[in-house]
Amino acid sequence: MLKLSRRTKGGAYYIRGTVARQSVFESTGMHNRAAAEAVMQRRLGELIDTATRGRPALTFAQAALTYLETGGEARFLGAIIRHFGPDTLLDHIDNAAIASATRAIYPHASPATINRQLITPISAVVNMAADEGQTPHRKFRRLKGDVARTRWITPEEAERLLAAASPHLKPILLTLIGSGARVSECLTIQAPFYYPATGEIWLPDTKNGHPRMIRLPRRSIDGLTAADLPDRGEIFRTPKGAPYVVTGQSGGQIARAFAKAAQAAGLGRDVTPHTLRHTWATWYYAQTKDFGGLLDLGGWRKSDMAQRYRKIAPADLADRLAAHGWHFNPADQPDRNDRPALSIVR
Repeated sequence: MLKLSRRTKGGAYYIRGTVARQSVFESTGMHNRAAAEAVMQRRLGELIDTATRGRPALTFAQAALTYLETGGEARFLGAIIRHFGPDTLLDHIDNAAIASATRAIYPHASPATINRQLITPISAVVNMAADEGQTPHRKFRRLKGDVARTRWITPEEAERLLAAASPHLKPILLTLIGSGARVSECLTIQAPFYYPATGEIWLPDTKNGHPRMIRLPRRSIDGLTAADLPDRGEIFRTPKGAPYVVTGQSGGQIARAFAKAAQAAGLGRDVTPHTLRHTWATWYYAQTKDFGGLLDLGGWRKSDMAQRYRKIAPADLADRLAAHGWHFNPADQPDRNDRPALSIVR
């Protein structure tokens, strides 16, 4: 049935619940609980009356709410729900409607992005409603032209990139190359979660919502030690000493500094911050042949996605990496007893 709740203390009461298999989540417009109760009872009567006279057509917003309440993925649905609004019927969601949503939400996105961030969540909502007999099952047309990225950088290119990087960017690059972390994950690393003695970093907030531990090779650890990182808050800061404001997954926070270093290193525009995640996957597997470790450390939930990141590499890549000081096998790390103790004061 229905119940009242508030989003904020002192805010308006919201009606939430299910009546006759119809999900409800709407504002009463009332700040007084007694008045909100009256609105809720009136609304309950309307819903029961509608149900007895015939079930109204389900809207996409209603179906999406049910999908979210049953544990569905929320990350890309917000923009889609806003686009279709509260009145678009679920039965009206077809390929033409998706094409219109594409133009409005992702006008410049690649086919892969549109398939992943628009068509997949819409399909999930529609098909869940279909499983409950609320709409027919249907299959939406996916876009073609999804060419998987093949670019990764060699150890020699990495050396040039690191040499050209500004002081604030270099430790970030060493972490991205050495761990495979996404840019948004890297820029929010907190000092208490970095363990230099073991080279491990705990990532509590990840892109897919599954926390994980990443592991740095000695080459990255030494670079971070030399950078004299802050001992509180975010360990990576802008040139002005402020924490990065992370609003997305594109790497835009360091895009300008990265592009400048890449150009100075003689790398093309196809090399972006995200290229370093492809690079780590390729390097890590070339040295370790550990696909399970690749999945765990990279944070991929499906093996086919990890396969997309792990590129075909020449047979001598492992040796070239070792020659430049990159060792991803824990057993192959240089002897730590020969190096100064590493610690960050908490």
